Amino acid sequence: MATYRKRGDSWRAEVAKNGVRRSATFDTKAEAVTWATKTEAEIFDGKLRAVKSIKTMAQALEKYRDEVSPHKGGHKWERVRLNKFIDELDFIATPVDKITNDKISAWRDKRAKEVSPGTVNREMNLLSAVFEECRTEWKCCSINPVRGVRRPNEPPPREQRITDKMVDALIAEMGYERWTTPENKIQRVALAVLFAIETGMRAGEIIGLAPERVFLSKRYARLLETKNGDARNVPLSSTATTILNLLITGDMQKGEPVFGLTSATLDALFRKYRDKALPACPELESVRFHDTRHEAVSRLARKLDVLDLARMIGHRDIRSLMIYYNEHAADIATRLD
Repeated sequence: MATYRKRGDSWRAEVAKNGVRRSATFDTKAEAVTWATKTEAEIFDGKLRAVKSIKTMAQALEKYRDEVSPHKGGHKWERVRLNKFIDELDFIATPVDKITNDKISAWRDKRAKEVSPGTVNREMNLLSAVFEECRTEWKCCSINPVRGVRRPNEPPPREQRITDKMVDALIAEMGYERWTTPENKIQRVALAVLFAIETGMRAGEIIGLAPERVFLSKRYARLLETKNGDARNVPLSSTATTILNLLITGDMQKGEPVFGLTSATLDALFRKYRDKALPACPELESVRFHDTRHEAVSRLARKLDVLDLARMIGHRDIRSLMIYYNEHAADIATRLD
């Protein structure tokens, strides 16, 4: 029988039947019940089966990829990375409970010669999550060998700010005039830039925003798919509300992207027009779309207390805000008197 637990604004459903365990988080209890009923039926029909025993690292990675990762916000990246682990790990055929710290350290050193320290740390986080599942849920090992292994030192966080001058140069190059209805995709990218700076939403959250998750009368948007897997409500400033009013029309279908963009289109057009705007504003050279999140946090920190800011941005640990908070000391000094 399924169990249901309320977590903040969401409902988590858990199914455990015939040795098969599944869980997922939903916006409403009704959605959770529907999913649980369907999942139990699939288990009963034999469409979902339990892995009787996990012995090797390959089996653990496959089980995690197929059963755990799909319920997480970053499942697309995880699936790619887990498949790469399966293809390339030197200890892929080793029993899970025989994998030692030394094996993880050797793999870390090899990867450090191929990719950045940040990538190594992200991959170590994923491996650690797999071992934790093995240890706590599947009981196929007693320790997590990733724990205790020294992590590579990451470079300091980016301190790139986006000034109003830079924004003006960028959207001018995109041919957009505030606050007119966009006529093409590049003007929608311009609105995405302005919206990101107002809300601090990630690129994936912006392009995935659907009209049924926007509540303009109450001035917030509901995000179900986020990086950490937690749903959250994002308050909307008057400027953000204006942008959404320009984009949301009465004939939009449920699930239709409000901004009408894909991740690839947003990334490609942003980089193309950023480069075209360099003669007018050379400071744009090192700017990435994700820097809009840094800029948003720095601006919002002047208006919100730290707990409200963390809730809006979607950070469970308020210390993470320091990665994005890039206020200049000179600007802070003006608020001291």
